[in-house]
Amino acid sequence: MGFIEFENITKSYDTSEIVIDHLSLTIPEGEFVTILGPSGCGKTTLLKMVNKLTPYSSGSITVDHKDIQDWDTIKLRRSIGYVIQQIGLLPHLSIEKNINYILNITKSDKKFRRGKAEELLELVGLSKDYLTRYPRELSGGQKQRVGVARALAADPKIILMDEPFGAVDEIARTALQDEILNIHKKLKKTILFVTHDIQEAIKLGTTIVLMNDGKIEQVGTKEDLIFSPANDFVREFFGIKGFQATLDKSILRDLYKRILTKEESIETLYQKLKS
Repeated sequence: MGFIEFENITKSYDTSEIVIDHLSLTIPEGEFVTILGPSGCGKTTLLKMVNKLTPYSSGSITVDHKDIQDWDTIKLRRSIGYVIQQIGLLPHLSIEKNINYILNITKSDKKFRRGKAEELLELVGLSKDYLTRYPRELSGGQKQRVGVARALAADPKIILMDEPFGAVDEIARTALQDEILNIHKKLKKTILFVTHDIQEAIKLGTTIVLMNDGKIEQVGTKEDLIFSPANDFVREFFGIKGFQATLDKSILRDLYKRILTKEESIETLYQKLKS
């Protein structure tokens, strides 16, 4: 599981308000897809359709080559990790019980649950000492790490993330971004990550989806959208911010690699930077 396909999806609340407009998108298994766009463009709506939190008006969505209408809703949601900005940890439960919430419901073995919680805390950069703490004892960044651990507890192949790092400070945000990149590298999950932050989208996504008014303006790598914009909207949306984001060391390293492997000449990249 991990393959997702949207085919001619439309979402409207009435004839005058079209939120998603005949959108088609294929997401291969194991991709880290960042969904980017201005407020109200439909990116969160698109994300919520995957686990049936928001119904669509027409078209079809398949998960693991099976139409989501044919999935049992509870089974589908339990098989997809979901991380939101508000985190949603249960305040009366310990961190261990928060992480293992789904495993508790499915009555997994107690020893297995304990080991899983320890393993996941380590994966998100926290020690097992946090297992007995409660959400009120954690910082915003620590709570968000626990939220990620909880999303991974049932070993989903797909993780949906809706602006998960938007409410934390810049230092914690950078650390969390690095952590989720490491998790993706280790576990090869399919991640759909909604953000309004251009630099975050460029840093995290193996693929970027830029939306506007319920439609996709362009899908591609960071180089595609920055250096080969499909239209004026893409060009203006990225603008100077997209260029500044390429100054990030990890992104520059990617560009240098393309030069060294002769995928791009120095002159070609220079001309792209000038244009």
